[in-house]
Amino acid sequence: MLNQRQEKLLLLLKRFDYLTMKQFQKLHDLKSSRNAYRVIKQLEPCVNVFKDDGVNVYYLNEKGREYVNSYKKRTKITTAKHYLLRNDLFIHSGKPSTWKNEIRMEYESDNKKITVVADAHYTTIAYPNNKHHIVEIDHAQKMNKNKIKIEKYRRLIEKGVFKGMPSLIWVTSTNYRKAALSEMMDGLDYKIFLPTDFY
Repeated sequence: MLNQRQEKLLLLLKRFDYLTMKQFQKLHDLKSSRNAYRVIKQLEPCVNVFKDDGVNVYYLNEKGREYVNSYKKRTKITTAKHYLLRNDLFIHSGKPSTWKNEIRMEYESDNKKITVVADAHYTTIAYPNNKHHIVEIDHAQKMNKNKIKIEKYRRLIEKGVFKGMPSLIWVTSTNYRKAALSEMMDGLDYKIFLPTDFY
């Protein structure tokens, strides 16, 4: 039987899919690394772990999923960095209560449909409407795909979908990619982060 703290940690994995020790510490205030390691070690019957760039990455195994009623089966993957960077941005942004992952945005008119799926989305209160924040994680995406996505966001903005100018927030892997994205987003409200901005 798990205690309340252990249950909360499993629920974090249910929500975020993959977490590192540092992310567990920041999301659940586990204090020192030594204490965090001890607490996470106790979860071993319910979690699996693999290394990504030398860092332990945790996810729910079958027993863990059953315990927290999670239907999403996660495995060891090579794209874990995508999830981890999104988690880092969530923490860096102050853990917004309105944050949701994988949000579909659509506009349809005259048999023309614009559809785009954001990696995450959240709103903050800004006069006179809620300010939309759209999150994109550009870890290993082809730049042409990013360009297509940005153009779709431009069209959604023109159609008034966000009732104002949303903030496009990107996390990318290099200064070169940051410069390329910046050029593509000229005229939009945007921020671009590198992984080094989070630690």
